[in-house]
Amino acid sequence: MNKSVLITGASRGIGAACAEEFAKGGYNIAINYLNHEDAALSLKERLISQYGTDAVCIRADVGEARDCERLIKEAHERFGFIDVLVNNAGVSMQKLVTDTSADEWDRMIGVNLSSVFHCSKAALKYMIPEHKGVIVNIASMWGEVGASMEVAYSASKSGVIGLTKALSKEVAPSNIRVNAVSPGVVMTDMMKDFDEETVAWLKDETPLLTLGAPEDIAKAVCFLASDEARFITGQILSVNGGFVI
Repeated sequence: MNKSVLITGASRGIGAACAEEFAKGGYNIAINYLNHEDAALSLKERLISQYGTDAVCIRADVGEARDCERLIKEAHERFGFIDVLVNNAGVSMQKLVTDTSADEWDRMIGVNLSSVFHCSKAALKYMIPEHKGVIVNIASMWGEVGASMEVAYSASKSGVIGLTKALSKEVAPSNIRVNAVSPGVVMTDMMKDFDEETVAWLKDETPLLTLGAPEDIAKAVCFLASDEARFITGQILSVNGGFVI
């Protein structure tokens, strides 16, 4: 029987690239989305037609605990077991901390950090009794070093890193691995508010003199989910072109 993966925020960008990479490996795919239903459905049909995999779209707001629980339950019922959980859903914001409202802070923490906690907790209810499973979280290089005008985002991703390390120790005796991929500057919709000059500057600041593609992150995620990484847990794999070392 094929393994199954649930990817949060999978309709576009890094999440969609992860879905396609896992589909290449024969996984069944649970595609979580919130607002971009057309993109999610289009991705589902492409995965089925190109790779012959089974795929399902599940709408859920992972910023809400109850939605996280329902998402995991529906995916588990569809495929029988979720072998891999990829906590990818995220939002970004560039604002001075003095201009950041309490609601904006709460939403950032809710989607980027609390969703990782709630989805992981719900998935572990199934993984721990079976003594198997892999969780891969998407962090950020700004979670490692912080970024000006991205205090809320940096804090949320730093939290993901801390959660990854702590949870890996907690569930390792149950044969469950927990790791994170920490992307650098990747050309996704999160970059749409940056002008050409800023993008060029970011490219110049990257030692490899190029920006990342969603596929670069997806390949790292799939590696950490694979048996080739069976002795790797609690690690933060930086995929950033050398921007942060």
